[in-house]
Amino acid sequence: MKITFLGATKTVTGSNFLVEAAGTKFLVDCGMYQGQGEIEEKNYDDFIFNIDEIEFVLLTHAHIDHSGRIPKLYKAGYRNPIYAQKATCDLCSIMLPDSGHIQEMESEWKNKKRIRQGKEPYTPMYTAQDALDSLEIFKPVNYDEIVDINPNIKVRFNDAGHMLGSSIIEVWANENGKETKAVFTGDLGNNDIPLLASPTMIETADYLVMESTYGGRLHMRNDEKANMFLNIVYETLEKNGRVIIPSFAVGRTQEILYELNKIKENTDDEDFMKKYEKLMHIPVYVDSPLAVSATEIFRKNTELFDDDVKEAMRRGDNPLEFAGLQFTRTADESKELNESQEPAIIISASGMCEVGRIKHHLKHNLWNPNSTVLFVGYQAPGTLGRRIVDGEKRVKIFGEEINVNARIEYIEGYSGHADQEWLLNFIYSFYTKPKHIFLVHGEEEGQEILKEKIIENTNIPVTIPSFGETYTLDESLTVERTVELPKKYRPLRLEVIERLNTLKEEMIDMEDIILKEKLSECISDEKIEALNNQIKELEQQIVKIIE
Repeated sequence: MKITFLGATKTVTGSNFLVEAAGTKFLVDCGMYQGQGEIEEKNYDDFIFNIDEIEFVLLTHAHIDHSGRIPKLYKAGYRNPIYAQKATCDLCSIMLPDSGHIQEMESEWKNKKRIRQGKEPYTPMYTAQDALDSLEIFKPVNYDEIVDINPNIKVRFNDAGHMLGSSIIEVWANENGKETKAVFTGDLGNNDIPLLASPTMIETADYLVMESTYGGRLHMRNDEKANMFLNIVYETLEKNGRVIIPSFAVGRTQEILYELNKIKENTDDEDFMKKYEKLMHIPVYVDSPLAVSATEIFRKNTELFDDDVKEAMRRGDNPLEFAGLQFTRTADESKELNESQEPAIIISASGMCEVGRIKHHLKHNLWNPNSTVLFVGYQAPGTLGRRIVDGEKRVKIFGEEINVNARIEYIEGYSGHADQEWLLNFIYSFYTKPKHIFLVHGEEEGQEILKEKIIENTNIPVTIPSFGETYTLDESLTVERTVELPKKYRPLRLEVIERLNTLKEEMIDMEDIILKEKLSECISDEKIEALNNQIKELEQQIVKIIE
């Protein structure tokens, strides 16, 4: 068996592994890169394997950084099966078309500028229709069921506890009379994620490919995060502010709704109940059509919930419903949220603030010192969410510079990823320990910390693979070859010219925004003076370049 690492190497997005075993080639995940522009440009690169040689795909779960390039694979001619847990198939049926729609909208926006500049228009990586078409090759499987892919390869999907339908995949391959077993964790969940069952503990493995998103950190425990959430919300509401929660439409949104509904059971403390009552008397908006559809899919897959939740539902207590909860579907409904400044909680995708309605909510609330932006999920480097969490005081949204005056909070305990403790516990749980562990889907610093911990506590050898490295899974475990990315020659002069052209367009956009919004009569003299100073700074920078 050989594994070539083609994504999620020393980074947290773009999961994609090429496996060669028993005369067969297949993929585990085919995800999109997410982050800064140059990272996302990788999504447009050609696949560096021969699509015609890929006999099947194993998909660990529906998140776009694991599934997002499947429609591109289909568009390029792939027609063989994609095996995934049933709920993952259900979620992909809404998430992949939504991804295609976003790409169409972004291409349309970019092309307005490119056409004015006389450039060739962008073509989206795939459209919503391409994504819908790709769904025909999905093959749903159940947890714990051994699937014989062919006479020499079998697989089993196990609950990873990360999101609805997320899977740890066991792969057995018989080659030359010898069986080799590799385990791919996908993304592992915490043991205490609301709604979901805990990750399945795997008994044996020869080789383990494991995520390491939080390999260098420990999460806050459940009782702490519930109180912290309530305090943050209460203090914001006391100032008549709004709480904006950038949340992945699938997974975190449903868990937050569950937490809000159940938080009152944590204590009978009077101060706690006073804050809880205030919370329950303000509207909670879930502003994402995708989240609405995803919540419906959660309701249809309640057999995957943990036992306590299933028991509560049998008693008629639906964890996804409570007074004050409102869903918004249309763009007009979403705009109305920003036309009102009533105290409220607004949960909106995307979780990293890169696309979607959340950007509008940030534009209307980041400047307000009475409001709070509360992050509840991982923020990849280079994303708008990460820049805000890291403390940037001014960010650009829709071409406009926005001062970050709002309170910024991050409750890491809501993350769907296992922390260092539970990643180690997952390894400890093996009856027969892996011969070797590969760490993927993590930032390099955290991976190095986790690697040292694993070696120190288990003596199992650990590798942090680089992009394109191929490992032969035998006793020597050597790197057989390295796939090189095609080198793109880009003259520096051309880059400078393109940056100048982009700056011209942004200056036009800035002028429109200032004339229409910033100089209106309702804007205070103090804000106009601050704007004037910002323009002076920009003018001075331009003069320096000319000099």
